[in-house]
This record gives sequence, structure tokens and C-alpha cells, in this order.
Amino acid sequence: MNEEKWKEKLRTNKELFIGEATAFRSAVLIPLVEVEGEWCVLFEIRSSIMRSQPGDICFPGGRIDPTDESPLFAALRETHEELGVNPDTVKVLGSLSPYIASPSFVVYPFVGIVNYKEIIRSYNTSEVEEVFTVPLHYLLDHEPYMHSVIVHPSPDSNFPFEKIRNGANYKWRGRAIEEWFFEYGSYTIWGLTARILKHFIEIIRK
Repeated sequence: MNEEKWKEKLRTNKELFIGEATAFRSAVLIPLVEVEGEWCVLFEIRSSIMRSQPGDICFPGGRIDPTDESPLFAALRETHEELGVNPDTVKVLGSLSPYIASPSFVVYPFVGIVNYKEIIRSYNTSEVEEVFTVPLHYLLDHEPYMHSVIVHPSPDSNFPFEKIRNGANYKWRGRAIEEWFFEYGSYTIWGLTARILKHFIEIIRK
């Protein structure tokens, strides 16, 4: 292999981060809706019968399937499955930076304008317990608050300590995860959804 071939392979590499090709990849849509003349962000509350994260507040979205043409295609497909929204009626405004929760989990967020009446008539009650909206001006005027969660590495029982300096006495570094919280009435938006929401609000506030 020569220098030109190396350059070409580096040029054509499209991975955003090391591990993206094998990561669990998902996509979400931040739905902007107009309610009584006011722009709002729409959220879902996951059905209590869902196996994964029942009752959590989230944006429509989910895993990117191998048959999906792109992360955006997956976000619109999931929005259709969960909220009953025809992908052709969504006015996609753009994308946010991917959220890399870990090297094995990444979320691709998109922003789009959706017809609110289409949602409240047809959302999938087997997956979505409730939908609610938060005025955009409220999110722009009210700051979220943050709590830290300290995560400590825990090597498995077969970890080859004999291969590394200091062996079993190796000093693993814990890391702090920022957990953000938005409060709106009786609703608390936190976790991954809050991180993505915070990023979106910071962008449009600039």
C-alpha cells in the first residue's frame, strides 16, 4: 500500500468517531408544533407497558434499522410509527450534533415542524401513553439544572490484569456524567432527552 492509497482511504472514511460502525445507533426527531398560535416542542410519555423505559419522557425515535436509508429516514419512520405522522408532511429544519452517550451508543437528533392536529388524532397508544407540549419561549427563558453521576469502571472477571502496568492495582478513573433536568408543571424532562433538548435550545438561543 502506498501513500496515495492511504490518503484516499482516510479521505473516504465517513465515521464520525471511532466505534460508530459497530455502535448501537438510534435517531430521534424534535417535533416543533404550533398550538394556538404559539410554537412549542412536543414530547411523548412512553407507555407503561413498554419493556424499555416505560413512563419515560422522550422524543419520537428509536433504533436505526439496517434497512433504513439514513438516520433521518429512521427518525421519520419512528415518528410515523409512534405519532402517526406521515413523513412527507414533516418539514425537516436540520440536524443537531450526534449525541455520543458512549463509544457503543450514539443518537442522531433532527428537528422538524409537525402538524399538531395530525399527532393528537393518531398517536400510537400501545407505545405512547401521552403527548404534551412545552412552549418554546418557556424553554428559552428557563434554565435547566444539573446533577452529576459518578461512573466507576468495573473490569470483568476475565480482564487480563497481568498484561498491564500495576496489574490489579491499576488506578481506574471514574468519570462524571452530567444529568440535566427541565421542569415544566408536573413534568420532569431529564436524561438523554434533556441533553438533546439543551443542545437544541442553546443553538437557537445564539
